[in-house]
Parts: sequence; structure tokens; C-alpha cells
Amino acid sequence: MRQCWFVTGTDTGVGKTLVSSAMLSLLAASGLRAVGMKPVAAGLELVDGAWKNEDVEQLHATGNVDAPLALRCPYLLRAPMSPHLAAREEDVRIELPPLLSAFTALSQRADAVVVEGVGGFCVPFGDDLDSADLAVALGLPVILVVGLRLGCLSHALLSAEAIRARGLVLAGWVASVIEPRMLAPEANLQTLRGRLGAPLLGVVPRLASPDAASAAQHLDLRALRATAAHAARRSAAPALA
Repeated sequence: MRQCWFVTGTDTGVGKTLVSSAMLSLLAASGLRAVGMKPVAAGLELVDGAWKNEDVEQLHATGNVDAPLALRCPYLLRAPMSPHLAAREEDVRIELPPLLSAFTALSQRADAVVVEGVGGFCVPFGDDLDSADLAVALGLPVILVVGLRLGCLSHALLSAEAIRARGLVLAGWVASVIEPRMLAPEANLQTLRGRLGAPLLGVVPRLASPDAASAAQHLDLRALRATAAHAARRSAAPALA
């Protein structure tokens, strides 16, 4: 059974790429052919004479499938801003068919695909397309990365509500410590455990060296795999009349 997930976050900068990379590291170490996909990436840096996106490169480095960049990131935009604005600057129109085609091609090369979204769940790609539309079109179980800081409860619960409102499965969530001095972190975690209605797959602390291997130590691979199996059973079940 092919295992695929859509990773989104409560906001930008909450650790989606770190968590996605950690997932890929665990999956690859378990013997699966694992590949990461960042369908839309905004923000490039010139590295050794080539324009590169840090998130896209990190996902590629932690997977073990050497897929072409055009499949791993169909839309690579230069300006570090909302994709719809970055695309407008380059006179680019982000469209759904190339994204779905790239995902299908990646799926044929791998046993596991981790698709990392952009920022939060509803980031605009254009006038009539956003990241939530992409998640719906892919139909994958969703992993929500919750950045632990003041305000995270509302952000997490609203994100979960938006995910479910679109008919998607919130398969699990990961807590990412981005504000180490946050007051009552454990109490916030317990509140989210009780209200999100999805399994907690791990708590990634603030790491001195935030690399995939270090973050992977804080995720539960068995629980992660269970989310894919559960979502597959749910999608295969006949609809109730």
C-alpha cells in the first residue's frame, strides 16, 4: 500500500519542513522509497550559481528517491512572499493540473510521498485556487503541524475545522516548539489533545541543530503509518445512504 500525506501548518514558520523531512527520514530508514514534494515554493537563494529553495532542497536531501525538480516542485518562485503575489510578479499562473500530474508521477516512483503545503492551510495560489483546493484535489490524509506559542489553540482548532469542512481526514498532528518560553506548554498540549480529535504523532522540541534526523527521534513511525492505513480504509468504505 502506497503511503502518502499532505502536511500543513497552523502558520508559516512553524516547522512544516522539519517535520516533513523527519517523516521522510523515518520512512526511508524503514526501507521504503520515500520522496518529498513541495508543490509550490516561494523564496529562492543563489547557491553555487543556481537558484534554490531551502525547503525543497531539505525535502530532497532526506528522501531516497532522486526525482526531477520539476516533479518535486512544479512551481518555484523567486520572491519570499505569498505564492499568489510571487507568481503575479513573474507573470505565472499556478494551475492545478500540473500539480496533480507531478504528484501522480512521483507516486509511481515511490512507496511513500510526503507533500508539504505552503504556510497555513488556505494560502492563496491565485484568484481561484489555494492550498486547500490542492489538498482536496489530492485527497490525502492531512498531518497538521501546530506551532506551540501563544495563540496556537485557536490557530490549531480553526485549521482542523477548515480541513474537515473540506471533507479531508485530519489523520494526526505534530506539536512543534517554536516559542520555548511559552507559558503552560503542557497544559496547552493537553487542551489540544482533548479538542483536535486526532492522534498526536510527536512533540518536536526546539532543537540546537534542527535537522531531520534529530527531529525524527521525536516522531512515532508506527502512529504515522497507522494514519495512512486508517485514511485508506475510510476512503475505501462505501458511503452511507
